[in-house]
This record gives sequence, structure tokens and C-alpha cells, in this order.
Amino acid sequence: MIDYALVAGSFLVAIVVGLTGMGGGALMTPMMMLFFNVPPLAAVSSDLVASAVMKPVGGAVHLRQGTVNLRLVGWLCAGSVPAAFCGVFVARAFAVTDGVKYALGVALLLAVAGMAARSLLGSRAGEGGAPGAQEIVVRPIPTLLVGTVGGLVVGVSSVGSGSLIIVALLALYPALKANQLVGTDLVQAVPLVAAAALGHLMFGDFRMELTLSLLIGSIPGVYLGARISSRAPGGLIRALLAIVLLASALKLLGVDDQVTLVAVGAAALAAAAGRQWRVRGAARASRESTDLARAR
Repeated sequence: MIDYALVAGSFLVAIVVGLTGMGGGALMTPMMMLFFNVPPLAAVSSDLVASAVMKPVGGAVHLRQGTVNLRLVGWLCAGSVPAAFCGVFVARAFAVTDGVKYALGVALLLAVAGMAARSLLGSRAGEGGAPGAQEIVVRPIPTLLVGTVGGLVVGVSSVGSGSLIIVALLALYPALKANQLVGTDLVQAVPLVAAAALGHLMFGDFRMELTLSLLIGSIPGVYLGARISSRAPGGLIRALLAIVLLASALKLLGVDDQVTLVAVGAAALAAAAGRQWRVRGAARASRESTDLARAR
């Protein structure tokens, strides 16, 4: 039986996934557990199976737009695919899901702080540039390790295919454009989530009715979000990334819904104010440059 409230919720979450490459497990799984009283293992299993169908939709959009670094995808998947399948066994054997979620929540909060600091300092390279304008030198071993850790976490908790790996890519490849970051993450998540989903189909608590409701909402949602993100300005996508990271972290840490809404609202206002400040600063610098040229 189709749950239309769950369809609507999954549509909204999927737009976020398409826009930012993250938020699927960190938002979808808590949504099912908190608002629809779905048992944790069933929520993780059904979310991963739905994501295995949803992620290729967003990834295909970015592949067509040329906003995917395929070398990064290859090294990430080499570590993440086997680790994700093994993560299912770890989850069932040791019941470590809650511990992983709390640790990931703290990591995401640190990532938000780092992104805010970089934004204030203006140290992020290539603001608003065209996709692929700057060559990225791939670092195989660190990228492989990121894929392995990310895959293990996804297999255990369904969280991390976007949030954890995007944070690591931000640290390893600061010159990667925002839309390249989202596109690369969405494409690498396809085999990663598929491996974890296979493990949960075999050994988890997969429920067909839950997954159908998720898919009906998430497929159009992720397509719409990916279409927007592949063409949106880099600064806007980075602001959305930070806000989704914050919301995901607070939910993973079990923060009250009202507190989360207030924090996310404050972050959105701060992001808007910061963007306006940067636009005015750039305009002022342009006028000063023009005046100096005229004076000469």
C-alpha cells in the first residue's frame, strides 16, 4: 500500500539530494524513523534500496552536463563497493548503527564550521567558474581510503554516501568546483549504494511497500534537484551544502526538531547575508579598480 505522506516527504528529501549530493541517508532514514515509526533496520534497508534506483537519475544528469570527475569516481568506488557490502554484516553482528551516526554527526558539524571559515576567508578557489576549468590532480591512496571508510559507514547506517564523502572530497580537493563536487559524489554513490542495498536485500529488513513509496517521490525529486544544481552558481550550491550538512548533523545527534529548524533557519539567513556581503564587496572592488584605471 502506497503511503502518500511518505511519497511527499521523499520527494522533498530527493530534491535536496539532487541539489547537493547529500542528505539521502542522513535525512530520509531519520524521517522514516521519526515521523512514520519505521524500525531502524527496516528504514536503513528500504532507504538504501530506494537510493540504488534514485542516485543514477541524478548522476545521469551530471554526466550529461560534464560535471563529473570519472577518475575520482573510479578510486572512490574501488574502496567503497566492497566495504559497503561488508558494512551490512558489521551492522548486524555488532549493532553499531547509533555509534556511527553520533560520530558522523560530530564530523559533519566540524565540516560546517570549516566551510563557514573558508567562506569568510575567501580561500575557496575558482568561485563561480565553469565546470572543468581547472585540472584536478587525483591522489589515489587518500581517495581510496575515503571510499573505504565511506562505504563501511553506508553499509552500517545508510548515511555517508553523500555527506561523509563530500566532506572528505572538500578537504582533499579544495579546487573542485561545487557542481563537480555534487556530480562526482552522485555518480560514485551509484555502485556504493547498490552494493550496500544488495547486502540489505540479502541480510537486512527490506520492505517493498516502504521502498515503493520512497521511489515514487524520490525519482522525480532527485531529477529536478540535479537539473538545478548542474546549472546553478557555485556559491549557491555551497551555501545549500552547508545548510544540509548542518541539518543532517543535528538529526544524527538526536537534536530536537524545533531546535533543528531554528538552527537551519539561522544558518540560511547567515548564508544569505554573507552572500550579499560578498556581492557588495566584489562590486566595490570593481568600482575601485575602474576608478584607479581612469586615474592613470
